Amino acid sequence: QVQLVESGGGLVQPGGSLRLSCAASGFTFSLMTMRWYRQAPGAEREWVALIRSDCGSTNYADSVKGRFTISRDNAKNTLYLQMNDLKREDTAVYYCRTFIASTVYWGQGTQVTVSS
Repeated sequence: QVQLVESGGGLVQPGGSLRLSCAASGFTFSLMTMRWYRQAPGAEREWVALIRSDCGSTNYADSVKGRFTISRDNAKNTLYLQMNDLKREDTAVYYCRTFIASTVYWGQGTQVTVSS
């Protein structure tokens, strides 16, 4: 079955960096567009970034553009999100997501807290 397992979250000071990982299994990872989302307390889940399967092209939400980088290692079936210059408003649970055969799959999420 499809599984997405995020890791790499934690507590970081403003201006710091974190790298999130999402280990994928149960499907052909290299063929799928992958996305990161996040959900802050009391807010709706919002899209953060995507990376396509074909050429690896990427797109970002305006709020993270220039600070976050999405990447993938198809040999390791792993999705990454490098987050630099973190701000307090980046505090959220971060999820990876894929869409296969009309079904959306989410990981369990990893908490990122930006605080001094």
